[in-house]
Amino acid sequence: MPEPQWLKSSFSEASGNNCVEIASTGGHVSLRESEDLRRIITTGPKAFRSLLVGIKADIVGIR
Repeated sequence: MPEPQWLKSSFSEASGNNCVEIASTGGHVSLRESEDLRRIITTGPKAFRSLLVGIKADIVGIR
């Protein structure tokens, strides 16, 4: 399997070490923190979309 093409937000700091990176990996979405490239979380596109919707609506983390 080819190496994932990681994408960083255009809002990342100039140093590039204070952000979350994402990559599409064979029908899944992978996320990693730029400070620890070994720690990768993989999820499905539907769950990732729900996360983005929650972030945009400012409701992530509210219970």
